[in-house]
Amino acid sequence: MPRTRRFLALSTAALLLAAPAALGQTGDDDQTRSLIPDETLAGWHADVPAADTDLTVPSSFVVRDGMLVSMGKPEGHLITDEIYADYRLDIEYRFSGKPGNCGVLVHASTSRALYAMFPQSIEVQMYTGNAGDFWCIEENIAVDNMAERRSGAPETWGGSEGDSRRVLNLTDDSENPAGEWNRMVIECLGNRVRVWVNGDLVNDGFNCTARKGHIAVQAEGVPVEMRRFDFTPITELSPAEANEDWVIEEKSED
Repeated sequence: MPRTRRFLALSTAALLLAAPAALGQTGDDDQTRSLIPDETLAGWHADVPAADTDLTVPSSFVVRDGMLVSMGKPEGHLITDEIYADYRLDIEYRFSGKPGNCGVLVHASTSRALYAMFPQSIEVQMYTGNAGDFWCIEENIAVDNMAERRSGAPETWGGSEGDSRRVLNLTDDSENPAGEWNRMVIECLGNRVRVWVNGDLVNDGFNCTARKGHIAVQAEGVPVEMRRFDFTPITELSPAEANEDWVIEEKSED
């Protein structure tokens, strides 16, 4: 489908920052592994505030038919036990019912650091119509064209309550229609976080205040299915451009 570009060009500074990545990506596919757990959610732990006082609340996260499913409610996070740095995540997801909100959090650390809910992290947004936005959660990240993509005065650009925490993505229509599968690729290397949705480069952050941490998935209102959640160690970022290899590949439905 045609893509509407919100910003047509990167500044000279951004191009210089991207230059090392243009030499090529090095992700060792032999080390790629799925982070989708078994039905016991081994390797992950849930942090759901509602479960603190009511152990009978339904699970916010389940694995069914080989997919990791965020049920949307009760709201909370599913967090890896392990800490990761310098990697690519390759995720195929869809909102299985009505469209809504979800996200993948990278470099997550302190639990419930914001609003007694969100772990300290950088969120890569999946919210319908906004996939690829960054949300800063007690961390921070910079992008090119910051004044156009982040509201408020520069002194408000932060990750705490009252700060301007949202960083707009670069495109308006990279997502597929509601109910269809999307492919999101997230690369984290050093202080860089780079994101593609259905092959489009949708965000490219630098000077991130965290370089490693847990990976987390949100439950934030509506069910989301993830049929792929692959992890690959990397030593270089992929070029800051569209990648046709990361366009969604349709799979037949049961």
